[in-house]
Amino acid sequence: MALGGNPIFNGKNFRGATQAPPVPQAYGHNNYGQNQFGQQGYGQPGYGQQSMSDDQLQQMYNRPAAGPAETGRMTFDDVIVKTAVCLGAVVVGAAVTLSVALGLASMLMIVGALGGFVLALVNTFKKQPSPALILAYAALEGLFLGGLTRVLDTMYPGVGLQAVVGTLSVFAVTLLLFKSGKVRATPKAMKFFMIAIVGYALFSLVNMVMMMTGLTNEPFGLRSGIIGVVIGILAIGLAAFSLVMDFTNIEEGVRNGAPERFSWTAAFGLTVTLVWLYVEIIRLLAILRGDD
Repeated sequence: MALGGNPIFNGKNFRGATQAPPVPQAYGHNNYGQNQFGQQGYGQPGYGQQSMSDDQLQQMYNRPAAGPAETGRMTFDDVIVKTAVCLGAVVVGAAVTLSVALGLASMLMIVGALGGFVLALVNTFKKQPSPALILAYAALEGLFLGGLTRVLDTMYPGVGLQAVVGTLSVFAVTLLLFKSGKVRATPKAMKFFMIAIVGYALFSLVNMVMMMTGLTNEPFGLRSGIIGVVIGILAIGLAAFSLVMDFTNIEEGVRNGAPERFSWTAAFGLTVTLVWLYVEIIRLLAILRGDD
């Protein structure tokens, strides 16, 4: 598993589930000669059981092995559907703030940012995934993204649509590169990622403190001009590589037979990364437009 990336996938619950052995097949025999009822399958009936006829035995052997969906295991389809549902909740939340007055949109943006942060922590450390809490997080993030888009789009018309297209493009390219095997979360790449993400976090913290204390009057603080562009490109690269690690964790979860309920965890993790990616792209676009 790609340790050191998205903390949602690195939590002990998801990691433990994906490292557990797969659920035994529901039909046929396993490697130890047992049938689906746990009885020995060497042609001898269990105690108190009647012998099967030759036709019954043949029908049992001819049954196909149970697929992941039949044994309650996570599948790629599960993750895709649940991720789509989460993104739908984000869109609904964003539609609310985009349809109200600018002042109210700004207030809802703050509510969404604070509420989304709290629920992100709750969902990350919760022992079992909760679809309701995950969807609530997505809706709150939608309020935040809608408000942010409304504010920036008022200052730089068209920047919101450009950010949506940019986010979808980066996601699609990253997925294609991952599926082709050209981009992988190797130990060397992970080491670089960890160094870069720590540096980025420290820079963001210092920048936030300077903006809050009035040490800088720039709209984006230290993230203005050429420095802001360079930092923005680096941040988008980090978010894109975080997607690669998310894909890696999901792939391992499916391969190792993680329980189906953890597809909600996977969808939550992807939603968090996509929200981060969108924020970085729209901020970079705003910085570029502000320098025109």
